[in-house]
Amino acid sequence: MAGQMRVYRQRIRSVQSTKKITRAMELIAASRVVKARQAVGKSTPYALALTRACSAVATHSNTVHVLTTERDHPANAGVVIFSSDRGLAGAYSANAMKKSAELVERLGGEGKEIAPYLIGRKAIAYYKFRRREAEHTWEGFTDSPTFEVAREIGERIVADFRKGADNGGIDEVHLVYTRFVNMVTQEPVVLRLLPLEVSESNDVDGDGQDDAIAPLYEFEPSAEQVLDALLPRYVTARIFNAMLQSAASELAARQRAMKSATDNAEELIKTYSRLANQARQAEITQEISEIVGGATALEDAS
Repeated sequence: MAGQMRVYRQRIRSVQSTKKITRAMELIAASRVVKARQAVGKSTPYALALTRACSAVATHSNTVHVLTTERDHPANAGVVIFSSDRGLAGAYSANAMKKSAELVERLGGEGKEIAPYLIGRKAIAYYKFRRREAEHTWEGFTDSPTFEVAREIGERIVADFRKGADNGGIDEVHLVYTRFVNMVTQEPVVLRLLPLEVSESNDVDGDGQDDAIAPLYEFEPSAEQVLDALLPRYVTARIFNAMLQSAASELAARQRAMKSATDNAEELIKTYSRLANQARQAEITQEISEIVGGATALEDAS
C-alpha cells in the first residue's frame, strides 16, 4: 500500500509540473493572440482593396499582363503551404497539410508538376519525413510574421512565375493557409494567387454583395504601368495577410489546446488524489486489522 501511495504522489507532482507549463503556455498564447487578431483586422482591408484595384485595372482595360494572363498549357504549379514552427497547437498544422494534400492531388490529376514552397518547420518536417523535395523553405517566424519576410517570399514567387515552366519556373501559384474566423473556428483555405483571377464584379471579398455601381476608369500614365506598380504590392499584401491569418489561427489553436491540456491535468490530479486516498485508507484499515488481530492473539495467549 505504501508503495502505491508513493507512486500516486509522484504522478501527482509530475502532472502538477505539466499543468504549470500548459497553463503558462495558455496564458502566453492568450496574450499574443489579441495582437495577432488586431494585425489581421488591419491587414485584411488593405489586401482586399489591392485585389479590387488590380481586378478593376485588368477588367476595365485591354492590357495583357504576365501576372494576369493564364498560360495556355500550365505544366508546373507552385503551392505555398503555411504551417507552424512549433507543435502543441492542436490540429492546426495537420489541417493545413491535409488541405494542401488535397490541392496537390487535384493539381496532379490535372497533369501538373507541383513545386512546394514551405513556410514553417512542421511543413518542412512533413516533406522531409516523406522524402519529398521542396522548391524553397522559410522558417522561424510563423507566430510573429513580418512584412519583410512576406516581401521576400513574394519576390521569389513572382520571379519563378515570370520565368514560366519552360524556363524552370512555375505557371500558377496557390496559397494554402488557415483563415482566422474567431477564437473557436479557424479554416484551412486555398487561394489562387497567380495568375490573378479577374472578377467582373466588385465583390472580390466573396461576401456575395455587389454593393457598388461600376465606375468609369481612366488609368494614368497607362493601365500597364498601373498594373506593374500594383501587382507586386498585391502579391506581397496577400502573402502577408495569409501569414497574419495563419499566425492568429496558430495562437488561437495553441491557446485552446493548452487549455484542454490544463483541464485534463486537473482531472488527472483529482483521479490520482482519489486513488492515493483510497490507498491510504486501505493501509490504515490494514494496520487497524493487524493491531486488533495482535490484541486478540495476546488475549487468547493469556
